[in-house]
Amino acid sequence: MKNFGNVDSKYRFVIIASKRAKELLKGAKARIKSRSKNPIRIAQSEVRMGLVDFEILKSKKEEIPEQEERVFLGEEVGGELEGEEQEAIETEGTEEEEPEAEEEEPLHVVLPQELEQTEELEKEDKEEEEGG
Repeated sequence: MKNFGNVDSKYRFVIIASKRAKELLKGAKARIKSRSKNPIRIAQSEVRMGLVDFEILKSKKEEIPEQEERVFLGEEVGGELEGEEQEAIETEGTEEEEPEAEEEEPLHVVLPQELEQTEELEKEDKEEEEGG
């Protein structure tokens, strides 16, 4: 704790030094003369020497309101809707069905053996047409 000057924890030291370094970067004058030009080093030295004033604010306890009883009002609200609106709500889930798709003929997959056979048949047909 001696390395941090009059600061009670290393975490608080880092926070105070970083805020002071930001002030130095924005143009504040250094409170010590140092060989270092680095604003972080200057800020750390100032905090160690106790030249940076800080105040620890006590945190306030947040007031948490008591939980209110929650009531589901769905049935009461639903009864107040007019007939058409009520029907629309009831049929809402059924309208989203997909239309029936027309049946398509299954695709015929041609195997390499069948392809060779069809090519041979096509050649034979051409020869017959040319010759006949």
